Order: sequence, then C-alpha cells, then structure tokens
Amino acid sequence: MKKIKLANISTKPPKDYYDDKKKYKEEQKDMAKEIGELHEIMFAEGKNSLLVVLQGMDTSGKDGATRETFQYCSPNGINATSFKKPTDEEFAHDFLWRVHKLAPAKGTIRVFIRSHYEDVLIQRVHGWIDEEHVSKRINAINAWEELLQFDNNTTILKFYMHLSEERQGEKLQERLDEPDKHWKHNYGDWEERKHWDKYRDAYEDAINRSSVPWIIAPVDSRTYRNWFITKKVLETMRELEMKLPKLAEKES
Repeated sequence: MKKIKLANISTKPPKDYYDDKKKYKEEQKDMAKEIGELHEIMFAEGKNSLLVVLQGMDTSGKDGATRETFQYCSPNGINATSFKKPTDEEFAHDFLWRVHKLAPAKGTIRVFIRSHYEDVLIQRVHGWIDEEHVSKRINAINAWEELLQFDNNTTILKFYMHLSEERQGEKLQERLDEPDKHWKHNYGDWEERKHWDKYRDAYEDAINRSSVPWIIAPVDSRTYRNWFITKKVLETMRELEMKLPKLAEKES
C-alpha cells in the first residue's frame, strides 16, 4: 500500500467548489436526510453497526461535522463521545478500556470525537511514552478494530480532519475576537499549536500503520468539510444493503 504524505494532500476544496458553494450545501442537506433514513433501517434491522472516528488538530471542526452529517438521525441508536484527558479511573486501566465499552452495538452508530488514537498521538508528541510503547499501542488498536469488524459486524470509518496551519491560526483567533466563541477558547490550544510539526508527523505515521484505512478529509472550508464527510458516510451506509425486517408471523 502506498504511504500517505499529508504535505502532498490539499486541505482546501476543489476549484469548482468556489463556483457553486450553494450546490454543495444543498447536496449535503439531501445526503444527510438519506443518512437519517438509512439509520432508521439500520436500527430496525439490528445487524450492522457503524463507528465513525473524527480525528484532527484543534479547530478542525469535529463537532460541527458530527452535527451536520447526522442531523436527521433519530436519537435512538446514535451516540457521540468526545474523548478528553483520561480520568484517574481510566488511567488505572489499559488505554483501550474506556474505548471498548463505547463501541457501537448492532443497529447503532457511534461517533468518536477524538478517539483511541489520542493515547498514541498526544503522549508521543510530549514524550510521555517511548517508541516501543507507541508501536505496541498501534498494534493493539489494529487488533481491536479488526475485532469489531469480525465479531460485531462493525463498519469503521476513520476521518483525518486535514487542516492547514494557517487556517487553524485563524480559527483560534476567532475564539478570542468573537464574544459568542469565547467559551471555546482554551489557552492550552495555543501551546499545543507550537507542536504542529510533531503532531503532523505523529498523525501521518499512525495513518500509515493502520490496518483500517483512513479517509483524508480537507477541512479548511466548513461547507466542503461537511459535504465531503456526509458523502463518505452515505456511500458506506448504502453499501451495507440494509433492509427493513418483514412483518413477523402471528403466533398461534
């Protein structure tokens, strides 16, 4: 498999996007509605599950993409989990302990806003684990994801939210300048930004060592980001060829 080089992949939409941005918005809305319809069939059929991983730098739009992609899904059968710093209890267990119990059940969708990769990325960037530990954790993640696919009919979609350093700077500054975004601001995000190159290298390595392929989503444009991710999710759900269960026979 050819290795992915993030520096060679654009973070921006294709040129035609700027000619008809409205078209992308309308298409995204229609696709999100179909995802809602397919999600209902998934829930009723109870055979498949979907795990969507949204991983990327600060301000890449993980929350917004989740909201737009799944806006027409019923609250029944869909959950989103945002992974932050582990609690003391979670630190006392292996790094996948807090993740495994949140894997999607058959008939449901689970969105990971950040994910099990946090314990490879941030700890590697800051030197809290050595390279041997990194390799073993990546191997454990690959084995865990293969288990979900084999043992629970779980389809896994992993998106790397591909953001430019310039765009991140603009988004972080917005959180300082615009009062309605002050609640999003965290001075720690500016500190983490200083490690941009290390994070990019860590992401690239994790992507290339993953057994489940990653989808590189250009996210400098919010509208295109939502269209791109919604389209990939819809195409994947269509491929599952799900059907509503037939009416059960009346018991005699």
